[in-house]
Amino acid sequence: MNFMTEMIEAKPTFLDSNILVYLMDKDLVKREIVLAFVSKKYIISTQVVAENVNACMRSLKLSKEKSYNHGIELLEKFNVVLLNPSTFHSAFKISNKYQLSWWDSLIVSSALENNCEILYSEDMQDGLVIESKLTIINPFK
Repeated sequence: MNFMTEMIEAKPTFLDSNILVYLMDKDLVKREIVLAFVSKKYIISTQVVAENVNACMRSLKLSKEKSYNHGIELLEKFNVVLLNPSTFHSAFKISNKYQLSWWDSLIVSSALENNCEILYSEDMQDGLVIESKLTIINPFK
């Protein structure tokens, strides 16, 4: 681990749904990268848990039991935060200002509300800085 990696990991960090689904995917390279996040106790929201369970059943075609167990593991291994009315109000503004999808805006708003400085996401613009506070990083690049 180099100095820059240590600096990033010391900052409050949020994980997008599309990162954690690789814990259940057949892509072993991405799974190894994501496994390193588990020990860090990064922040996720209830939305991230719900989207992961849904992706496991619909996209990965896993059984309900495996999908639900994945959701339970996420609840146990990460710092899970709730969506509040303020999260939605912020997401409306974020979506309009940055032209993000509704679901991505909820993720960004949750990260901002929890004072995160880093948001790991595979499908948002790598390097984008939101509200001069939150930097989006694609950990697979």
